[in-house]
Amino acid sequence: MSVNETALKRMITKVYKYKDLTVSEIVKVTTRYTDLKPLMDSYVSSDGCSVELLSLSGTVPVGYRGNMYNIPIRIWLPDSFPFNPPTCSVKPTSSMMIKTGKHVDDKGKIYLPYLHEWKHPLSNLLALIQEMIGVFGEEPPVFSRPATQPQNCLVQDCSIGEDTIRASLQTAVCDKLRWRMQEEMERSQAELDALRRMEDDLRKGHQRLQDMLIHLGQEMTDVDKNINLLKQKDEQLQSVLEKMESQSESTDIDDIIVPTAPLYRQILNLYAEENAIEDTVFYLAEALHRGVVNLEVFLRHVRLLSRRQFQLRRLMQKARKTAGLTDLY
Repeated sequence: MSVNETALKRMITKVYKYKDLTVSEIVKVTTRYTDLKPLMDSYVSSDGCSVELLSLSGTVPVGYRGNMYNIPIRIWLPDSFPFNPPTCSVKPTSSMMIKTGKHVDDKGKIYLPYLHEWKHPLSNLLALIQEMIGVFGEEPPVFSRPATQPQNCLVQDCSIGEDTIRASLQTAVCDKLRWRMQEEMERSQAELDALRRMEDDLRKGHQRLQDMLIHLGQEMTDVDKNINLLKQKDEQLQSVLEKMESQSESTDIDDIIVPTAPLYRQILNLYAEENAIEDTVFYLAEALHRGVVNLEVFLRHVRLLSRRQFQLRRLMQKARKTAGLTDLY
């Protein structure tokens, strides 16, 4: 039968930060495992500090070799539960002894991967207890304490009882040493694997750096070649410019443009003379505007120039047609 939720909330109000989540977890567990009871008690941590915490105490059913056994446990819930994992331990009765192993130490504290990987809301108490039951079914955390022999027992019987106890202790010590050795080997193997991965990463990084240096060297060689080529081109350009400057002082601009045929030379001369007439008419108009020449002089020269311009354009059209060029007008 599950516990009373109202009473449970009153019990944990002053201690727990997330009392609704905590109560919900406890109700689910006590409904499933009725022998587990909630209890507020003093919890002493590993550093000796004592604090009032809620615990679930009782037994859980564990199947082992076809038989069912009630294993006594105690689950302490921290004040930040369920965001931090609980602390679990085996609480043997007076007729039991703790059997140390991979998941239980000599003090009865329980070590499970589920506790180590605890993460709310993926983790919960029901799943924790179910994993605990599965682990205990493979490796029981307690065994029956050897019965005490009567005072009037035979010496042989007493020696057998002592041998049984000694054998049990030896088995427990061997199991604990084997577990510690396996744990140490797994830790060392994990460190070795990490070092090997680091070595591989360093080797790959070294190779990448070598490739980058080679590529950089090639690029520097190409840059040097391009610099030398640019210097050569610059020298050639300077030489050409100096030559052109020296020639331009003694070269007539009209001698530079030489048509390839007499017909083209005629077209060029006609075009140049026609544009010269355009300029002359423009400057005559400027002179008339400024009063340099009178209207009669202006008109007489414009008539003469216009007549000549007409003749030039007619000759130019004829020449361009003969040369296979398009008309300009």
